[in-house]
Amino acid sequence: MNQRTHSLSISFSNKCCKFRYALGRLLSIAEETLAEFLSKATGTAVDWVQMPGMKPGPDSVGIFAISQSCSGVAARACGLVSLEPTKIAEILKDRPSWFRDCRNLEVFTMFPAGNGGTIELVYTQTFAPTTLAPARDFWTLRYTSTLENGSLVVCERSLSGSGAGPSAAAAAQFVRAEVLPSGYLIRPCEGGGSIIHIVDHLNLEAWSVPEVLRPLYESSKVIAQKMTIAALRYIRQIAQETSGEVVYSLGRQPAVLRTFSQRLSRGFNDAINGFNDDGWSIMNCDGNEDVIIAINSSKSLSNTSNPTNALSFLGGVLCAKASMLLQNVPPAVLVRFLREHRSEWADFNIDAYSAASLKAGTYAYPGMRPTRFTGSQIIMPLGHTIEHEELLEVVRLEGHSLAPEDAFLSRDIHLLQICSGIDENAVGACSELVFAPIDEMFPDDAPLLPSGFRIIPLQSKPSDTQDSLTKNRTLDLTSSLEVGPATNHAAGDAPCQNTRSVLTIAFQFPFDSNLQDNVATTARQYIRSVISSVQRVAMAISPSGLSPAVGPKLSPGSPEALTLAHWICQSYSFHLGAELLKSESLGGDSVLKNLWQHQDAILCCSLKSLPVFVFANQAGLDMLETTLVALQDITLDKIFDESGRKALCSDFAKLMEQGFAYLPAGICMSTMGRHVSYEQAVAWKVLAADESTVHCLAFSFVNWSFV
Repeated sequence: MNQRTHSLSISFSNKCCKFRYALGRLLSIAEETLAEFLSKATGTAVDWVQMPGMKPGPDSVGIFAISQSCSGVAARACGLVSLEPTKIAEILKDRPSWFRDCRNLEVFTMFPAGNGGTIELVYTQTFAPTTLAPARDFWTLRYTSTLENGSLVVCERSLSGSGAGPSAAAAAQFVRAEVLPSGYLIRPCEGGGSIIHIVDHLNLEAWSVPEVLRPLYESSKVIAQKMTIAALRYIRQIAQETSGEVVYSLGRQPAVLRTFSQRLSRGFNDAINGFNDDGWSIMNCDGNEDVIIAINSSKSLSNTSNPTNALSFLGGVLCAKASMLLQNVPPAVLVRFLREHRSEWADFNIDAYSAASLKAGTYAYPGMRPTRFTGSQIIMPLGHTIEHEELLEVVRLEGHSLAPEDAFLSRDIHLLQICSGIDENAVGACSELVFAPIDEMFPDDAPLLPSGFRIIPLQSKPSDTQDSLTKNRTLDLTSSLEVGPATNHAAGDAPCQNTRSVLTIAFQFPFDSNLQDNVATTARQYIRSVISSVQRVAMAISPSGLSPAVGPKLSPGSPEALTLAHWICQSYSFHLGAELLKSESLGGDSVLKNLWQHQDAILCCSLKSLPVFVFANQAGLDMLETTLVALQDITLDKIFDESGRKALCSDFAKLMEQGFAYLPAGICMSTMGRHVSYEQAVAWKVLAADESTVHCLAFSFVNWSFV
């Protein structure tokens, strides 16, 4: 008995020794983290430069800086907040409440430390901002302590090893990233309030994402906007709400409206990421689809306090999503246009379907009342953040029933919507438009099914002269993009003359189980329609795109668009003895307008050893699934299949000799790899004004359609 007791004592003693050693090691790491963090927050451990576009002043929330040259990406902020240090620390430690990209934060264990402080082991998951790269997770030590001068410090750094994490099935959707010593230094002020210093320093493992997206993971400006500036703004927002300075409409409390914004943002992030452990799965995707269709059969909008307002769909929720690259399109301008001109891209009947499904908990798809959208939308503001960087609003879409018996019934649709990133001067800021159908009397715990747009600027490295991807095309190409070791370019972060951004679109649709295939088909078609509309809008607002007033701008050395349009039509008439456009549309600027809107796909290519396209009308761009900017990277031989190339080669001599040629029905390829059939193609030489110089070759694809 004594021997057994002695053995147990030795075993217990060994465990205590190991525990004390582990705790001592953690305390040592915590103190090192504290020292490194303070050297960044108030010292020169990092070479800080002022954040572009964020000049300090009386109206500024704070002073912001980004790293000029260091490992990873880093940002720093300093500001005065009218809250006590303990309240500020409590808010900032609750990262999901203010950091929109934070999916989950779990404190696995907590140990007491000196000075009344604590050491916590924390596992954090963050959302991926696009459909093109995996999400990130972190395994960190977080140390809270009080300094001798009374300042409160919360600092954090990554721990080595795998640590905690999701299940093996979910782990594949995350890449483990690193938090370098970061945190918050909160100094109490004598007259009340606090001065807060914030440092965020991360290594986001940029090597693991496609080359074209790496600027997003190597930019200190992006981290500053998404984390550092967002944290300080949120604290200032809470302080103003606490003091009663913020007034909101419709009698809603600020906390309720803030919760609505958070729920919209989180629901949109959930849709983009589609995590397996949330019940999402990919539906019939072979990796070559431009639109990803994901379904969640277990999805229930029951994250509300009132079960009677929760909706559990019989079939679940379907999400159609895609990402695309944009060239020279200001994200803020594009989001403002999408917000203010919804009728340019949205289908009212799709909105009506989602609204009816949510309102009744049933599926109106088979027998929906035919409704006409009047084209009128009314935006009613609910609230905004202190610097107006995010707007919360209710949108009313006015509709009228086309059924005589329902002529006097309202068919209006209401959407709850957040719009952010509309300041063109906010460098590195993400622009979003996220919305969800609601009942016109929406309660505080109304169920939400968010959809929307996210546009993130990609600030290229100065040495980048060419994309590895064709610009302005819808992407689901992660598997085909080269992924390999990346050098750190955080110091660069310099603006590039040709700005790029990545647009992510995600729309959610409730469905009944027996309508899954129908809803999936509708969703895929709708997303493609929205993409096409957004591309047209993007070209219209792009400096190098299509201006509604002057038509498409062409490559350097080409004549003006209106002149080329006249040459195309006149040459067609000269060679074929027929009119390409109706005779009444041949005057003035209407030639270009009617050519642009012609139902047949009309394209022009250069006369070079390797002909490239220099112009296409809207039908031509739709057929090739490209834009005017990207068009000039496409060669003529790339769009034809083998038989099409043979037909073109056999008739090329005739084309050059007599000026035109008819090509038989065939198949060509879009830039997305989709097959396009056409009944006939006509090719002709486009002559310049002197009628002797051949400027280019034109092609007209008659009655084309996707196979």
